[in-house]
Amino acid sequence: MKFKFLSGLSLICTLWPALAETSIKPQSAYLLPHAEKSVLTDLVRVSADMLVAAGERGHILLSSDGKSWQQSPTPLQSSLNSVYFVNPNHGWAVGHDASIIASTDGGKSWQLQQFLPELDKPLFDVFFTDEQHGFAVGAYGLFYRTKDGGQSWQQEFHAELANADDQAMLAELKDSDPEGYQAELSSVLPHINRVFANKERLVMVGEAGFWAVSTDGGTSWQRQPEFYNGSLFSVSQSAQNTLFAVGLRGNAFRSSDNGQSWQQIALSSPATLNSVVAADGLVWLFGNSGVIFKSQDDGQSFQLIPQTEGKAVLNGITVGKDLVLATEVGIKTVQQVVSQ
Repeated sequence: MKFKFLSGLSLICTLWPALAETSIKPQSAYLLPHAEKSVLTDLVRVSADMLVAAGERGHILLSSDGKSWQQSPTPLQSSLNSVYFVNPNHGWAVGHDASIIASTDGGKSWQLQQFLPELDKPLFDVFFTDEQHGFAVGAYGLFYRTKDGGQSWQQEFHAELANADDQAMLAELKDSDPEGYQAELSSVLPHINRVFANKERLVMVGEAGFWAVSTDGGTSWQRQPEFYNGSLFSVSQSAQNTLFAVGLRGNAFRSSDNGQSWQQIALSSPATLNSVVAADGLVWLFGNSGVIFKSQDDGQSFQLIPQTEGKAVLNGITVGKDLVLATEVGIKTVQQVVSQ
């Protein structure tokens, strides 16, 4: 599992069956002898004894210990950007070609649920509240929802996610030029990069300082005032209810009042940050050029973990005293760095 007001302008369009809408047919991923050394973009813990990583060319990898990895067969070669398991059996992965694949056996096998290469837009993240209800998000406000475990997916256009000026323009177009309204919807909505859930609400972040919250499981969203004008790539929350958001050029922020105000975190590297993970009393930042930061005081200060190999780190989790990382050169382990 990942630890990632509906206005009158919202429009829902049914696009199922998505697999039948393209003349380009998906091809199964190649099973490679060293897939654990390929570009990997996400890594999650599914259960106490199972980790799942996802990455380029449709690769899905499984491990019980973070050391030995096996590739699972998948039905496509599209690069995957995110993987999410709602319980130890049921998981989904999303990526390029607006693709969605699903597993019901803990990641051992995967079924194709959506593949739209002619759309030419990637999905960046996926989240489920239970085995039946979930959504996937991506470029240009791409938003698909399912209420039946992914047997069908419906596209939604959440116009309330646009900025104030664009919302006013959309409201005018909706009455005067319905065709122009639908065309503009797909161009003015922001890229949505990551979703995070806590007990009370969902938070998602994206380009140009975009962030929004939902208190009804993602059915409706409320765009929040920007606290930074660059792209945000990840968001998380600590056990102390401190929110963290990270993005371009080493920009990192924390909020101790549920997002009402944000403070920039001073870091010793300007590398772009890809993920923030708050777990077990520690806060980790993972970024380009091999950058890893660790905080033991709820993000008030961060220590840079020295790395000899300056490859981008996309995500990471702790296994015992070690960090297991998804990087641009595959799985990497940093030993004996997890301590209070």
